[in-house]
Amino acid sequence: MTDCQGRSEDTKQRLIEAAGEVFAQQGFRVATIREICSRAGTHVGAVNYHFGDKEGLYAAVLAYAHTSAMRRYPPDLGLEAGERDPEARLRAFVRSLLMRMLAEGFPAWHGKLMAFEIAEPTKAFDQLIENAIQPLFTYLRDIVRELLRSPRPAQEREDELTFLCATSIVGQCLHYFTARRVIELLSPEGFDSADIQRLTEHITRFSLGAIKAMRAEGAGHG
Repeated sequence: MTDCQGRSEDTKQRLIEAAGEVFAQQGFRVATIREICSRAGTHVGAVNYHFGDKEGLYAAVLAYAHTSAMRRYPPDLGLEAGERDPEARLRAFVRSLLMRMLAEGFPAWHGKLMAFEIAEPTKAFDQLIENAIQPLFTYLRDIVRELLRSPRPAQEREDELTFLCATSIVGQCLHYFTARRVIELLSPEGFDSADIQRLTEHITRFSLGAIKAMRAEGAGHG
């Protein structure tokens, strides 16, 4: 790589990291290219050069955030190679999702940016669903299907119970992120949302209990 190429890549990376902070603090619509470039220490024309426009920069930031999070905390986090036990896979999935949202030392803007995008979707939202959220949800749905001992549907439409169980698991994890401050205030003995292992065990046990109950109910009606 030449010095010129190296400087160009460095500028691009500084823009992404600065933009991540600004977008997470202000949201896409309020954030300005001028402030982002000021934080990145570059001129405003650099955004057009590297990303085309503000929307292109925002899409690049979302992609960077997702790729970085998945590289550091993949959904099979801590599993042995080839491990197939669905309960262990569920526990690993829950832990990795909580780590991506709550772990100390991870870029502070990552979770806030995703929360902004979910609350106020932009044009990049559909791409985020297709490239980031849908593959993860499919991974979780397959685990739930195995736990329910539900056959893979021949038709395209997923069965409702599998879908609802998967979304409930994700919802529990998201709650500890989106309602973090409220939970801390309500907890009579104090609550440490950084205690990810404790949350992982609770959500996993709670979810497995519900899934086993529904599986037994289904068997009784069979």
